[in-house]
Amino acid sequence: MERTDPDGAYGGPMPASSFGDVTLEVGDDHVGIVEVHRPPNNYFDVELIRSIADAYAAADADAACRAIVLCSEGRHFCAGADFTGSSRSTPLASSGADGARELYAQAVRLFEAETPVVAAVQGAAIGGGLGLACSADFRIGSDASRFAANFARLGFHHGFGLTVTLPPLVGQQRSLELLYTGRRVGGVEAAQIGLLDLLVEPDVLRAEARAYAADIAISAPLAVRSIRHTMRGDLADRVREATAHEDAEQARLRTTSDWAEGVRASAERREPRFEGR
Repeated sequence: MERTDPDGAYGGPMPASSFGDVTLEVGDDHVGIVEVHRPPNNYFDVELIRSIADAYAAADADAACRAIVLCSEGRHFCAGADFTGSSRSTPLASSGADGARELYAQAVRLFEAETPVVAAVQGAAIGGGLGLACSADFRIGSDASRFAANFARLGFHHGFGLTVTLPPLVGQQRSLELLYTGRRVGGVEAAQIGLLDLLVEPDVLRAEARAYAADIAISAPLAVRSIRHTMRGDLADRVREATAHEDAEQARLRTTSDWAEGVRASAERREPRFEGR
């Protein structure tokens, strides 16, 4: 984006701002591209969620930014937490209770942001990655997108505020089914049940998400923020309360044999053998 200096002269294109593994670049269409750079799977940890929240805060403070596209470099939007330690992220299994509490504190900041967010979901949004996608106002995907609330398949309680974000999108009964079974939902079904707001071809996903955000950015920015506050104003508080409960249940289940088996099975890419203890 080109900005004017105090004398009215035009400078060159504004470079992207970096926040850890996240960048923010605001275009002349008033759309800020917040991109995660942990390819190919874009596993998250506390640092990554903090970086996204920092990018959102910078977008809120930039009068030129009226809508955000949240996207990721690589094959997947966000494959959730890394349980194996094979990626650059901090493994969830070793982060402990303090790490989980800080993760959710940073997640609440996403919901406190003031700028509308459109998530461009390529590939997988799994577990906490689904929670990240559901934190956005809208989700754009393709038939190659896939979603899973796979927590129970890990012997774990769901998190990232899905207690309050998932039911309004897909309904209470569908939420129960997805949370109980942990099954994967493809892009076409996701659009049918309300998890995706728009289904597009994979090769135009990023462009369509930006166009969707640009349609928001055309509207009066003060009015959009006012409407968003009315419609989502208490969401951050509800997520804060929900994540406190989710964290407590996760801490309890983290001591069980089923959790240990779920993590092992995930790392070994096999079906878990749960014993209920």
